[in-house]
Amino acid sequence: AGATVIGARDFLVAYNVNLNTTSVRRANSVAFDIREKGRLKRSGHPLTGPVVHDADGNPVRIPGACRGVKAIGWFIEEYGLAQISMNITDLAATPLHEAFEAARRSAKARGLRVTGSELVGMVPLRVLLEAGKYFLRQQRRSLGISEAEIIQIAVKSLGLDELGPFDPAQKIIEYQLRDQTEKPLVRMDLQDFANQTASESPAPGGGSVAAYVGTLGASLGTMVANLSSHKRGWDDRWEYYSNWAEKGQELKAQLLALVDEDTRAFEAIMAAMRLPKGSETEKASRSAAIQSATKAAMLIPFRVMEVSSAVFPLCRAMASEGLPASVSDAGVGALCARAAIHGAYLNVQINASGLQDETFKQDLLKRGLQLTQAADQAEQEIMELVREKI
Repeated sequence: AGATVIGARDFLVAYNVNLNTTSVRRANSVAFDIREKGRLKRSGHPLTGPVVHDADGNPVRIPGACRGVKAIGWFIEEYGLAQISMNITDLAATPLHEAFEAARRSAKARGLRVTGSELVGMVPLRVLLEAGKYFLRQQRRSLGISEAEIIQIAVKSLGLDELGPFDPAQKIIEYQLRDQTEKPLVRMDLQDFANQTASESPAPGGGSVAAYVGTLGASLGTMVANLSSHKRGWDDRWEYYSNWAEKGQELKAQLLALVDEDTRAFEAIMAAMRLPKGSETEKASRSAAIQSATKAAMLIPFRVMEVSSAVFPLCRAMASEGLPASVSDAGVGALCARAAIHGAYLNVQINASGLQDETFKQDLLKRGLQLTQAADQAEQEIMELVREKI
């Protein structure tokens, strides 16, 4: 008998921090301040004094500031500067931006300055998103901005482009893993999307358009939240608006994903219909595939309805408490959310006509109708708020 243990360590990040010095000794001093194992404790002079030992004869160490970090100083002739070279082995204990900040504080205390930094290899997306949001919080700025903007804040704050261009597409693991051959609708520009919708192709159709209209509703509510968070005199409420903006970004991302999911669901029905139907077995298999694909094609627009319904609280809050000059934008956001819900419900209904599972069909139609009724009420209430302020 035997056993096999399977485990995985956290992602290791190789990271270098640039200093405005050529001194390896000074770079090492900073490295020893921040690395987990720190430096040897000495009596008398901290650099040349005898090493202190414990009762068992082991050398005593003064721990560094960052758990899960290994670091050393070195000189890079190519760049003409000294760096602190780090391996961050525990990102939960010490995120990238905390290692950077620890190096910055230590360098400043020693009369040095951190001028930038360098990522060796790739990192998970969350590493740069966490860093970008950290620096936005330091500025008391809204965190509810796009992923690309957050990454750009991280790059500039960490100085990742000091020694050369920083290309997120080459440095972020998730971006590298994307299927480069796939050309989703959401990567089209507005004109191409409109042209594709207007073409003879049946997809993208009303379902994808409904999802995109919902996306625009979430985007408008988020815009008002971001504008409000930056308004002079409202500084004490920046975090309130930032939280709404972050929620809006989440809704926007979900609805954008549904733009392509709806088209893929339609294509799955078409693929099922093209299955062979020569024998009884093939007919049964084809019928089952069509029914399964039809259920999925109902669930996608129903999900559009659910997510778009969550846009109303955002638009209501912004119509009520957001920047007065942008109240009309909150209103248009609510109109978009209602249009998305009604449009998506039409797609639920038309797909329901071909479904044999009556229980599933009637349940989804009933719940969808309730969402449309709630949307009508929410839109009316928000528009009343908007009209009061215009």
